[in-house]
Amino acid sequence: MLGRLSRLGQKKHRDSEGLFLAEGLRTVTELLQSLPDLSMLHALVIDEKAAEQLEGLERFRGKAWLAGADDFRRLAQTTSPQGVCAAFRKPTGGEFRPASARSFVVALDDVQDPGNVGTIIRTAAWFGAEAVICGRGTADPFNAKAVRSSAGSIFALRIDTTPDLAKTLRRLQSEGFTVAAAALGGHDYRDVPEWPARRALVIGNEANGISAEILALANRKLLIPHAGARPAVESLNASVSAGILMAGMALRANDE
Repeated sequence: MLGRLSRLGQKKHRDSEGLFLAEGLRTVTELLQSLPDLSMLHALVIDEKAAEQLEGLERFRGKAWLAGADDFRRLAQTTSPQGVCAAFRKPTGGEFRPASARSFVVALDDVQDPGNVGTIIRTAAWFGAEAVICGRGTADPFNAKAVRSSAGSIFALRIDTTPDLAKTLRRLQSEGFTVAAAALGGHDYRDVPEWPARRALVIGNEANGISAEILALANRKLLIPHAGARPAVESLNASVSAGILMAGMALRANDE
């Protein structure tokens, strides 16, 4: 079993197995607490210390296994294993469809850093997003670093991938979504007095921003202005930008 789980560090095995690996007491605990169904847990591997810290282990009878230091050196994808690893089933459900007239979606266009992807997923969950849609070139949201950065929020919202993000966004527009894109040539996001009930925010590549095709279809282009006459740095981190814009769109939404 451990050999099979250790291979989940590679995307091809995550895809073929339909599983992903989470590591660390906090991340695993939050994922266990937010499980939509017990069947989503495939295996829980813990050492004796973690067994004392995790509550409700009897729920996972038949899926929990004790392991030693050598086992965690095989499984762990961090330099300092914490004695807790779990394999979960990747959530599936086909193409994203909004559940109601009110829907907030975040789309990622070639966001390549898995840490940014995971942080954006967690922030999107905080601001009530229904889904995060990952376009071509975006880091796998089930990559170990992305899972750690999401801090257990994977089951809190829908996570989809699409080979053609522009096509997906056009479909959402046809279903009443206003698509907003973070762009240096955009308008101050604070000047938008109100957002419609259905809205989608696109965050682009860390170095190059949003692709020309997707920028062209956006209904609104948003800018986060800097303080002072000149910016002290070239740009904001992608996940920081996403958080600022999500806050603005979530708090100024017309939910009627």
